[in-house]
Amino acid sequence: MLTSIPFLGPIRAALLIARVQTSFRFRGKRQFWAYCGLALETRSSADYRLVEGELRRAQKPLFIRGLNQNHNHDLKNIFKAAATTASGSPGPFRDYYETLLGKGMKPEMARLTLARKIAAISLIVWKKGERFDPEQLKAQAA
Repeated sequence: MLTSIPFLGPIRAALLIARVQTSFRFRGKRQFWAYCGLALETRSSADYRLVEGELRRAQKPLFIRGLNQNHNHDLKNIFKAAATTASGSPGPFRDYYETLLGKGMKPEMARLTLARKIAAISLIVWKKGERFDPEQLKAQAA
């Protein structure tokens, strides 16, 4: 079933199954993204400052958005490599990638979004036990 997803392939699918073991560990795609290191999180870099020897709360805390740091590196590599390959090869994921670029998204962020899409599709395909249907992806891209 997982090998029906383009650019995932038998080796990446086997590694995915070995690392995750069961798809029912995750309620939904957001928990899976966090486990794979594809979830965005906001970190505060300065809630408190040391002023004249006293710890004081900062007036306006600085926030940094980025990917979560505590994740499974193998899974992140699987999905980012699949997204990189899919963005350069013809197929349904390439059309989705081109749609994202057409909306003005930067190529790096578009590849990350594509990696998240491939991760979400793999979780759904694995949970439902069905084959990948590229027509559903085309309907979402339109």
